[in-house]
Amino acid sequence: MSNAASVFRLAVLGLGLALAAPAHAQVESREGIALQNKMLDLRRELDALRRGSAGAAPSAPSRGSAASGDVVQQLLGRVQELEEENRRLRGRLDVADNNDRQMRAEMEKLRGDLDFRLQALEKGAGRPAATRPPQPGPAAQAQPAPASPAASSAPRTVDKAIADGRTALAQRDFPTAEAAAREAIRARPGARAQDASLLLGDALMGKRDFQNAALAYDEAYSRNRQGARAPEAMIGLANAFQGFGARREACETLDNLRSNFPNLSGPQADRAADSRRRAQCR
Repeated sequence: MSNAASVFRLAVLGLGLALAAPAHAQVESREGIALQNKMLDLRRELDALRRGSAGAAPSAPSRGSAASGDVVQQLLGRVQELEEENRRLRGRLDVADNNDRQMRAEMEKLRGDLDFRLQALEKGAGRPAATRPPQPGPAAQAQPAPASPAASSAPRTVDKAIADGRTALAQRDFPTAEAAAREAIRARPGARAQDASLLLGDALMGKRDFQNAALAYDEAYSRNRQGARAPEAMIGLANAFQGFGARREACETLDNLRSNFPNLSGPQADRAADSRRRAQCR
């Protein structure tokens, strides 16, 4: 094997080592991109050298070997430069990784300190202030003790909350009706869940909160799709759709109402017809 061929193999080996550097050295930076471009140029030159060596005429081996040796020496020099740049970039990446780990550790420590202080503040706010109670005089001792405020602020039952909400709704006191409906829903109303959701939908419609009213009516319908108040929920849903401009959805809801309850009559039938007319359904 000639010296030129040996040097050529060394150049190819050096290029392989430079290209097989750790993946994290290929950073998204100008220097990293420039290094990759240099590696690609070197690869193309080596490919061209291999093709030229393979196609060289056998009659002039000495001249071809000398030319190849010069080119390979130049390529070896460039491989060494690339390896040095690769090592330098890898060192900078290591420094950046170390700084990132330190910053993350500091952020975790700050987050833990903040959580601890917030918990301490919450516990401190929950404790009553240590104040000395006033000493009652003779007149105060003779007066009867006032009624406990806890007795007057006892939570309402679900039935009472719904009844009070309907009274407020009839008086167009929509915020009070909404509060009563939500109180009933939070109390897990069971069989009265559909009534509570309908009350909430009616209160939100009164407040012109059409999107949330649509959610409440849809929830009421899902509670009992075949119940006596299911048509009322669907009509309310269609009206809520119209409230925020969703006429197509309103008509689809009214079509489903007609399919599911073909024998609808009385006030509910009148409300459905009025809603269909306002939505301009076909």
